[in-house]
Amino acid sequence: MEKIDNLELRHFSDEYMDTLNSFRLPEEQIQFTSLPNSYKEVTEGQHRIVILNDKEPVGFFLLHSTERVKEYSDNPQAMLLTALSINQSKQGKGYAKKAMLLLRDFITNEFPNCNEIVLAVNHRNIAAQQLYLKVGFQDTGIRRIGPIGEQFLLNLLL
Repeated sequence: MEKIDNLELRHFSDEYMDTLNSFRLPEEQIQFTSLPNSYKEVTEGQHRIVILNDKEPVGFFLLHSTERVKEYSDNPQAMLLTALSINQSKQGKGYAKKAMLLLRDFITNEFPNCNEIVLAVNHRNIAAQQLYLKVGFQDTGIRRIGPIGEQFLLNLLL
């Protein structure tokens, strides 16, 4: 089993591109998220975050401080988290959980004006729901219809 003591969150840089482009996901996860190579270009206010273990990319997510956040929260200081994925070959090792536990400090340091993280998770994506709730996200009780059905809106207050 690989150690995850050296897990860290980092802003995207080109040195990670080859590894991120090689990411694969199981078929049942593809419907719920996007692979990192979907985000070769990002707009202002989108932040690509790489999950590194011993300096090797094992996961990825996107943080938004764009107009899109307003679809999920009335809080002008909220950020939206999307596209969390762990490379298929690296799944089941606790990387997603540890990364989400690092999220609070990472946001506080990198985005000091942010005081809330919001996200939407599909009602059928039980694994993701359990992950987010385990690391401190709360169900806001708000539901919306996404591209493939009902989504639960969760938030993490910082």
